[in-house]
Amino acid sequence: MNDLSLTVTILRFGFLILMWVMVFSVVAAMRRDLVIGRKAKVGAPTARQARRHPELVEQPAPAKAQARELVVTEGPLTGTTLELSGTPILLGRAQEATLVLEDDYASGRHARLFPQGTRWFIEDLGSTNGTYLGGTQLTRALPVELGVPVRIGKTVIELRP
Repeated sequence: MNDLSLTVTILRFGFLILMWVMVFSVVAAMRRDLVIGRKAKVGAPTARQARRHPELVEQPAPAKAQARELVVTEGPLTGTTLELSGTPILLGRAQEATLVLEDDYASGRHARLFPQGTRWFIEDLGSTNGTYLGGTQLTRALPVELGVPVRIGKTVIELRP
């Protein structure tokens, strides 16, 4: 009986140590994600980001029309127009979204449209069904040109001058 209780006690301590290791690894991963997210959102792109995503670096704008409005061309909100200011636009079903999509295939916080210099970029925010720019599914933030359709579920939006 004494050997059995010693074995059970050792197993309990081993399990307790394993649980604490798991807790610390989860906290470390969350901390790492928060730091990376904070660095990515602050200011101009770093040299490292510019090497990995050269399209995020502000380049001299060619003499062409700039986007002034966002228009819903397909889906339940067809005809809806948003005037573009210099602030990011959150797209999704959540009530805090800038453009609340009435689309069963859209996530709560589906995508973000944001200005970078004189250009607008779209990024998927980890949605379930994905975001498509001109028929190509987004895997990272990409620039959106005037008239190129952005599909979120059954909703299609375009930037217009």
